[in-house]
Amino acid sequence: MSSSPIVVYTDHYMSKTMSYYFAKGSKSLMSHIDNFKDFKKTVAIWGYLRGTGELMQKVDNFFYMDHGYFKQSKRDFSNNKTNIIDLDGYFRIVYNNHWHDGSGNKPSDRFKKLNIQIKDIKQKGDYIILSEPTDDAKKFYNLYNWLEETKNILMKYTDRKIISHNRGSKISLDDLLENAWAFVSDHSSAGFKSMISGVPAYFTNSNLKNIASLENIEKHDINYSVLNNLAYEQWTIKEILSGEAWQYLSKKI
Repeated sequence: MSSSPIVVYTDHYMSKTMSYYFAKGSKSLMSHIDNFKDFKKTVAIWGYLRGTGELMQKVDNFFYMDHGYFKQSKRDFSNNKTNIIDLDGYFRIVYNNHWHDGSGNKPSDRFKKLNIQIKDIKQKGDYIILSEPTDDAKKFYNLYNWLEETKNILMKYTDRKIISHNRGSKISLDDLLENAWAFVSDHSSAGFKSMISGVPAYFTNSNLKNIASLENIEKHDINYSVLNNLAYEQWTIKEILSGEAWQYLSKKI
């Protein structure tokens, strides 16, 4: 088994909590971000705020932890803040990226374990949902002009109505998905919720275009094997703490 990374944490609650679980499961050393200086080491971090994003740019290799693709822990989005309600959901852990690209040929067992009902693909739709990145994502990934730029690209491939949506929108995503033709985002995990709801999802992020990219928006396809592959790239706290997650992830080094 490959050597364990250094788990680098910040003062944020989720960073300290998830870093502790990862360190226990992988038998790794921990270091506060203010004390970490050995950029030749492989690190494991939670999120990209409070200096962890800058750290990822300095090291050669990293494991990135964040909320999962499906069955995430319950969260409340209000007053432009994210409040964690519980930690009972799944968390993604990605090597040298922020998202797995959905490729592979994994069996369906881990996805079936989630007990998620997949709806048939919708044959009709009145509009395309354009999911606006959060303010933090706009800043970190330089997506300030993403909405306008993506609208311009979409108009090359479709003449359908486009509706913008974000975490503060009054209309819920569930309601919008009822009559949507497609869901478009840079990297939102809501895209996988859309696929499960029978609405094809398309991504502009360079690592997620493999799943579906904008030029195919009128083809109206869903590659359901992506769901099986991503289910193998997310973990519960129990699986992280027991070392099961690390046993799988260590083979990526």
